[in-house]
Amino acid sequence: MSETIRAERSVDPIVKLTREAAEKVREFQAGAEAETVLRVSVIPGGCSGFEYGLDMDTVVRDDDFSFESEGVLVVIDPFSAQYLAGLSIGYHSSFQGTGFTFENPNATGSCGCGTSFAV
Repeated sequence: MSETIRAERSVDPIVKLTREAAEKVREFQAGAEAETVLRVSVIPGGCSGFEYGLDMDTVVRDDDFSFESEGVLVVIDPFSAQYLAGLSIGYHSSFQGTGFTFENPNATGSCGCGTSFAV
């Protein structure tokens, strides 16, 4: 069962957003028609076995972990939480590319693009 945007199952931050990443998330939230949270997840697949998922979500599920990082409400499902503890999400913009970056202390390997990892 889902609940309103504010979750009851708050925990200490599982992942941390850099200031730059939080600013970019707030830009996305400002353009949304409804109140949103940042959903961080792990998706099986990618070059190395798992991929990071970042989505703006309007629903917080009953079993989600929720916490705030740099002023952004973040939610993570229980399956993903085990692979994301300690993850730092940054945002990088340069002539060579723009996007979110991931530093995961649990990863034993990653692909060249930086969006998939192995454990």
